[in-house]
Amino acid sequence: MTDIDHLLDRLSLDEKVSLLTGQDFWSLPAIPRIGLRSLVMSDGPIGVRGTGWAPEDPSVALPSPTALAASWDPDLAAEAGRLLGQEARRKGVHLLLGPTVNLHRTPLNGRHFECYSEDPLLTGEIAAGFVRGVQEHRVGTTVKHLVGNDSETDRMTVDVRIPERALRELYLAPFERVAEAGGWGVMSAYNGVNGASMAQNGRIQDEILKREWDFDGVVVSDWRAARDTVGAALGGLDIAMPAMDNPWGARLAEAVRSGSVPLEVIDDKVRRVLRLAARVGVLDTSEGDPVPASATSSASPATRTGRASSATLAPGTAPAGTQPHGTAPAGTPAGPAPLDGDAVAQRVATRSFVLTRNDGLLPLDPEISRSIAVIGALAQDARVLGGGSAQVAPPHVISPLDGIRQAFPDVSYAIGADPRPFLPAAQGPGWSPFRIDLGAYRFEVPTAAVRWLGDPPGGLAVADIGFLELTTTYTPDTGGEHVFAVSGFGAFELTVGDHKLYQGSLHPPGTGRADLLLHPREQRFTVTLPAGSPVPVTLRQSFEPGMGHSVGTTLGHRPPGPDEDGLIAEAVALAARSDVAVVVVGTTEQVESEGFDRTSLALPGRQDELVSRVAAANPRTVVVVNAGAPVLLPWADEVAAVLLTWFPGQEAGAALAAVLSGAEEPGGRLPTTWPRRAEDCPVLAVTPQDGILSYDEGIFIGYRGWTERPRYAFGSGLGYTTWSYAELVASPEAATVTLTNTGDRTGREVVQLYLSSSAPAPAERPRQWLAGFASVEAAPGETVTVRVPLPERAFQIWSDGWRTVPGRYTLTAAHALDDPRLTTDLDVP
Repeated sequence: MTDIDHLLDRLSLDEKVSLLTGQDFWSLPAIPRIGLRSLVMSDGPIGVRGTGWAPEDPSVALPSPTALAASWDPDLAAEAGRLLGQEARRKGVHLLLGPTVNLHRTPLNGRHFECYSEDPLLTGEIAAGFVRGVQEHRVGTTVKHLVGNDSETDRMTVDVRIPERALRELYLAPFERVAEAGGWGVMSAYNGVNGASMAQNGRIQDEILKREWDFDGVVVSDWRAARDTVGAALGGLDIAMPAMDNPWGARLAEAVRSGSVPLEVIDDKVRRVLRLAARVGVLDTSEGDPVPASATSSASPATRTGRASSATLAPGTAPAGTQPHGTAPAGTPAGPAPLDGDAVAQRVATRSFVLTRNDGLLPLDPEISRSIAVIGALAQDARVLGGGSAQVAPPHVISPLDGIRQAFPDVSYAIGADPRPFLPAAQGPGWSPFRIDLGAYRFEVPTAAVRWLGDPPGGLAVADIGFLELTTTYTPDTGGEHVFAVSGFGAFELTVGDHKLYQGSLHPPGTGRADLLLHPREQRFTVTLPAGSPVPVTLRQSFEPGMGHSVGTTLGHRPPGPDEDGLIAEAVALAARSDVAVVVVGTTEQVESEGFDRTSLALPGRQDELVSRVAAANPRTVVVVNAGAPVLLPWADEVAAVLLTWFPGQEAGAALAAVLSGAEEPGGRLPTTWPRRAEDCPVLAVTPQDGILSYDEGIFIGYRGWTERPRYAFGSGLGYTTWSYAELVASPEAATVTLTNTGDRTGREVVQLYLSSSAPAPAERPRQWLAGFASVEAAPGETVTVRVPLPERAFQIWSDGWRTVPGRYTLTAAHALDDPRLTTDLDVP
């Protein structure tokens, strides 16, 4: 293996500092004379976008992280990680920005969907599995956001005050688990913690992460989170990203020369970067062979087989740095056998769906469910991923409506209620291909939406992008008043036929980059068009210099049709004359997204009214709730079945159809508690007071803090079979549980172990807390036994260090937190 210290000695100070400073939006520079190639990063965690949006090079879109955690299956998380490691290699990416292990402290967190759970043990185990899978492909991960980024309001400046016990037992615990599992990177958060900005929080990043936990990987800033040259250098940060507004580079080199930053601090950071480069295969020996990965990796050999995900290439030249599907960049080592992206996406989705109510209607019996009414705007315009940096462009999306139509012979559709505040992108019948012209690069897109973050398409430089022009032709099926809309950021000109409908900017002068990207605006225009007559449509967007690295532009359209009351009436009438009604409800990008928090737990628009009226017309109503975080369900007791599907990824409709038909069982269990009323939640506050957000609740978040009976308890979920728990045998090291499938079909059960104790402790503890879990599968009548390790930490609290609390504990084997099956006592010395 290459001697990293020998390479370090060959580098000048300016070269060392360059390896700690982003050279552009996504990468670190190469130094060929020591065999170092450029190290490339990309957003995750549900897909690998790459360094920019390339329409001819789509990205597999897996279900949201809340969905992955709802599987309660670290091995499935590892499989998802392997797929994204495969995708990263295909796209020339060496470091994936994910997973997100911030906890579900409050359901109002706008980025709740990107986090796993309210419980640190479940979060840590799912994250460790995911990291292991990604790193088997010698692609690094950066577990994020260290630490306290549990809401989005004022996230750049808020100082989060976390009591030490809660910091250790809850918020740092998943990061510690991933570090223990051999993760190669951590991302530092925007916010401050206990008075110090995280980018320069030496106590957490240096003392705890690097020294106490012996973490030997890199700490990467969130984008533009590093703001102070010396403070970030002395505070444990290793890499400051991106190039824009970066406080390092020449300023860091000068700080070393002036004595403000010791050279040995820089050398430690560079060692970490070179170690990462060796692990991901971009640091070569003098013969040009990749350096072997560090033995500290927890990756194990992969045994799964399959085929790589594929996509049809659109016209145009592939951007620099991209690779054809199923291949890796030249000179990189072979990883595990390729996986089928579509199959993995569907498997994660079905294993994540949580059935919370079922009066026996599901799975649907084809003999008595011949005609199916599918209702809801989100059944057709599928919301399959959350907003913000987690977004990717998948090769296809199977909507709930399309999936049900493919699985059942007699399906009708009605919009019912439309919660979308913006018009959907123009697409479908009547529209010719949407042609995009960037001047030096032209291509087509399937819908009238264009979005990228980072490198522009076609290998163009940001400086080459002066405009974007979308052209198409629309032939209306229905004459009358058509509504067109422009949404995005920048200066636009919209022409429909002979009508120039708009010319101007959607944002006021001086709007910041973050506001532009995360808070797009929309303008609507009405024009009367005759049926059957083609009309040309042109949308032109002009860019200010340097703004072409972030683009989000949509041409929206709505044809003539009923008003809101009329749409609901149509849906109710359709439900009444159908055997079964499937109503798809959910949130929108303007409700759940990075960059802002939710203001309400209610479903947007008139969706609650729609469900109640459909259920009154047809008692055989299934409601599919497509949201990444808890929402209020005031009608839950009025319907036959409730199925929570999170943001289910590109195979959404296929997975839904498989579960409704009974081809697959809904395998998920809740990773977070769902409330009946918002005010019942232990924590709701997301708004800082005088710049401070105090975690006064301490360790009592999620199920630990509930005093009222929730709508659906932590860990709950129904399958299509039943289980009888027969025996629980336990010691302080592990428990074995024996159970039998008492139903008439093969099923999966998640065995959950909870601890409680009345023994005195140095500090107050929750009534119960999760101590372990495992999943089992069994055929009808089959009895199985599973062994579940009990970690030492389950019996400990933080009190000036980790302390085991001796005494008698009660261990419960449960189907869910509120569904205990067996108990036994444990004596802990």
